[in-house]
Amino acid sequence: MVNFVTVLKSLVQTLMNFNGIEPKKVEIEPGTVMNFWVAAKSKNEEEETQKPNVVLVHPFGLDGILSWTFQVLALKSRYSVYVPDLLFFGDSATAAGKRSPEFQAECLATGLRKLGVEKCVVVGLSYGGMVGFQMAKMYPDLVAAMVVSGSVEALTESISRRTLESLGFRRWSEVLMPTTVAGLKEMFRVGTHWSPSWVPNCIFKDYLEVMFSHRKEKEELLEALVVRDEDFTPYHYQQRIYLLCGDSDKIFDLEVAHSLKEQLGEKAKLKYIKKAGHLPQLEKPFTFNAHLKQILVSLMA
Repeated sequence: MVNFVTVLKSLVQTLMNFNGIEPKKVEIEPGTVMNFWVAAKSKNEEEETQKPNVVLVHPFGLDGILSWTFQVLALKSRYSVYVPDLLFFGDSATAAGKRSPEFQAECLATGLRKLGVEKCVVVGLSYGGMVGFQMAKMYPDLVAAMVVSGSVEALTESISRRTLESLGFRRWSEVLMPTTVAGLKEMFRVGTHWSPSWVPNCIFKDYLEVMFSHRKEKEELLEALVVRDEDFTPYHYQQRIYLLCGDSDKIFDLEVAHSLKEQLGEKAKLKYIKKAGHLPQLEKPFTFNAHLKQILVSLMA
């Protein structure tokens, strides 16, 4: 029987290819490969290299291109868009035992440089935002600015405990690595403003079959994500940072967003999208894109 999610992924990939965006695997180091969706080489390469670089970093529950389809199509004419699959998502993997956001950031920065990127704006969502913060801290020469949605600088034990309690879970793997249709529905209920009750169960079953490979490694990523409160010190970023959040985010709500803005200081600005949850780029793509385009123009000025 045909798997709906597999067909959807194939359609999205065909759409990307039609629009001149293709996958490119980059060897980061022996045993570590990171896949990027990038613009195919055009006849006018000089024009392409003059476009500002935008890197779209995905959340935990999706791979790169499924997370950012609407944004790639909206940005590709004006920007050189790079969409990585973080390690153990999509076509990226490593034989190394490292699972921290710092290692993801290190591999992402290495991959971008191997693709010829010298300076970029990072747009990070949720887990992708945490990886983006690490990359901005570790490689300030590479990351010129950031746009962050539904994220925190680091997932400290106190933030993790408070968030899980409010959601009614004990561990992040229960939220983000479901094994049943009921668990997957709960993941989408938590992650979105809308209710997935109208979606037939067969779609959820197809999603479970396709989107949760590398379960062991992803659970290790989640374990490595939480840091002890005493080990975290807020960093003074030299980059400008925009926070673009859904006003109905159940995971990192507006209180968390305002706290993050205050923590980041004068260089941070906050905008929110009404009636959007943790995945505003999918729930309200046109509104999200309008805000994102305005932000990128201001950052490039």
